[in-house]
Amino acid sequence: MTFKLFRTILCVLSVFIVVVNHVDGEDKETYQGKYLGKINSYHHQVSGDIYAVDEYTFLLKSFNYDGNGADTFFWAGAANRPGPQGFIVPDEYGKTNVLERYFNKDFTLTLPDNKKITEIKWLAIYDLASQNAFGDVYIPEEFEPPTAQKISTLTGHSHDVECESIEIVDAKTIRITQFTYNGEGKDTYFWVGLGPQPSSKGIRVPDEYGYLDPLRAYNKEDIKLELPGKWTIFDIDWFSIFDIETKENYGSVIIPDGLNVPPSLVKVIPHITGFPNCFQLHKDLQVGWEIFGPQITIQLAGQVAVDEYMAFGLSAAENKSEMIGADVAVAYIDGYLGYATDYNITAKAPCGKVLGQYKGVCKDDVVGGIDNNQLHTASRENGINTITYRRTLISSDSGDKEYPTEGSSYVVWAIGRLSHNKEPMFHDVYPKGNVKLEFNRKETESNCFEFTRAQENLRKEENQIFDRTIRTFTATLGPSGGKRGYQGITGMTSTGLVWYINGYLIPELWLRRGLTYAFKVYGGNNPHSAETYHPFIITDEPHGGFDRLNEEAQKRVRVLAGVEFTRRGQPRPTATGPLCISRHSGRDRRLDDDFPTFKKFNRSLVYTCEEGEPATLEVTPNTTWPDVVYYNSYTHSNMGWKIHIVDNFVTGTTKRLRLDWRVQTVSLNFTSGRYQRNQNVLPGYHRST
Repeated sequence: MTFKLFRTILCVLSVFIVVVNHVDGEDKETYQGKYLGKINSYHHQVSGDIYAVDEYTFLLKSFNYDGNGADTFFWAGAANRPGPQGFIVPDEYGKTNVLERYFNKDFTLTLPDNKKITEIKWLAIYDLASQNAFGDVYIPEEFEPPTAQKISTLTGHSHDVECESIEIVDAKTIRITQFTYNGEGKDTYFWVGLGPQPSSKGIRVPDEYGYLDPLRAYNKEDIKLELPGKWTIFDIDWFSIFDIETKENYGSVIIPDGLNVPPSLVKVIPHITGFPNCFQLHKDLQVGWEIFGPQITIQLAGQVAVDEYMAFGLSAAENKSEMIGADVAVAYIDGYLGYATDYNITAKAPCGKVLGQYKGVCKDDVVGGIDNNQLHTASRENGINTITYRRTLISSDSGDKEYPTEGSSYVVWAIGRLSHNKEPMFHDVYPKGNVKLEFNRKETESNCFEFTRAQENLRKEENQIFDRTIRTFTATLGPSGGKRGYQGITGMTSTGLVWYINGYLIPELWLRRGLTYAFKVYGGNNPHSAETYHPFIITDEPHGGFDRLNEEAQKRVRVLAGVEFTRRGQPRPTATGPLCISRHSGRDRRLDDDFPTFKKFNRSLVYTCEEGEPATLEVTPNTTWPDVVYYNSYTHSNMGWKIHIVDNFVTGTTKRLRLDWRVQTVSLNFTSGRYQRNQNVLPGYHRST
């Protein structure tokens, strides 16, 4: 019986057994690459194992060297045996220093100058002073190092599924080029499993963004998928676009045996929930639960940053996942303390007063309710926050939803960053589709898998308006631009909307003392709106949201423009104008980081403007103004950025504004309220030459 046939027989087992065995069973050795052998040890206690990771890279496992050589290096060459004819291989830090002591260490070495493993015959620990090899390993003749492998393309069956090519990048990564799917399946996912052909006994593969939602439509897109948890390309027989509800295979490909691919650089972080039920909401978030008596105990486990929260709760609607009106717990860890606070959501905005009533994402006890969540445990380990809390199935708080003991319930969830005062801000990760769970299942079920972590490098793009001829600035609203936008520029979380000044996303401004400048403000003038009422202010602190501060906190802020005080000392905003706003045009805002430049990002937005003249805020910076002040919103925090106040514009040291930040601008007809796209100027904005 062949191994392939044996695995085929195993596929008749349930998917639950497959997953549990994979997670908890077989402690099989992790694939490290192509094994070259043990190091031949001659002197100085050199030992270890060496693998070829790819064409250019070695992995040294459990490497030892006593560090007593006089002039010792990692050394490689093409001669028949190690000798003076060779070259230094930089150490694990890319340095060419004399080697120090190593004790049972794992690390990689990369050959210099794009040299390939196939171009050398050996790798040695070599002492140039004595011309002795302390240890070495030889490269076999006709050696083929691991490389990315192209396999067969998708065999399309329906729903327009097709692609140009499929490449196995490494042991956990599949790259699909020019992928197309019409998005009309009922409950369709990327799907992998065992057996001769795709079947319902498989597991979901997160999409290119880590989501486990039913697949969206794709139109000739290049995507890269990471197999979940511990799963590798050697553990599966096929890859499919599969509909769970109809059990239809829309397109698939067989994974060949014995692929000589590089090992994955993704780190697998084990996490085992102690709950009988567990559901993977996202590759970075899972929820476990158990009902006992009149209570439900819930555990949220998420791979989040120290300043991020996890939110989970019952949907506002009974027939779909709806955020507005939802009853959620916001869970996070602050230092050594954990929190699972009960929140009520009435608007997609931070909690604040609107005409005397609190609206937005507000704690239950702020809006007259009761915090019914009881924190049980909270811990952070290996970058994973695990928070367990309890609440009653039926709450005495009229604002809370009831956890049903029969049937399924729609839920909502999100991951986002906390503000400087530990309040949840606009979420970065959240589902677009419906999520339904059955809390009181007759048979327990778990589809959770281990967390994985890959290095993420997001480009931070900043901008400045440094032009001595500009005296008028136009302030409109627009989206924050994902992690590369407001968050990447300022290092702070965002409410979702930010200021666009003269068409640029939160640029740093440069103003000269003694000159008068005018800000034309289009931030919304409807105080009934919790989301789009943003008077423009300038203060000496970076956050804004002056209206949300208590009296003592307001006294610590110096307001430089945009606020006047009544005879009773009550603040009142002065720069409120009609709403000019840019919005996503049917595109998923979770994909904002995909745009290569902000110019292309801004061109994807649609701009609209209300009728009416803008509010004009005139400022004349003087010697009492600090060198750095901040423009922001009066009602919400974290919407603006820096204004540099200078005595002179120094020629030759300016940081000019890059043109690739210019947004697609609009020409507005204020008498009709209509707008026209692809014009040259924003309202009130006159370009300088």
